[in-house]
Amino acid sequence: MSALKIQPLGSRVVIKPLEQESKTPSGLYIPETAKEKPQYGVVVAVGDSEDIKLKVNDKVLFAKYSGTEFKLDGQDYLLMECSDVLAKILE
Repeated sequence: MSALKIQPLGSRVVIKPLEQESKTPSGLYIPETAKEKPQYGVVVAVGDSEDIKLKVNDKVLFAKYSGTEFKLDGQDYLLMECSDVLAKILE
C-alpha cells in the first residue's frame, strides 16, 4: 500500500472501512441495498496527539454513523476522532 496523502491532526485517525461480506455463512447472497454501513475498518493514518493508542494497520470497530466520509484517489475513507473508535480487533 502506498503512503496516504493525508495527515490527520490532533487525536483524529483515518480509517479505511472494510466492506461487509456479500454472502452469509449459509450461502445466501446479500443484495447491495440490504447491506449495512460498515462498522469496522483498518487504520491508515493517525494524528500527532500522544494520547492515541492506535497505530497504522490496526483493525478497529467504530460507531455506526461516526466520522466524516471522504474519497481520496478513488478510495473511501473515514476521518474521525480517536474516541469514536470503540475497540481494537485482535487476531
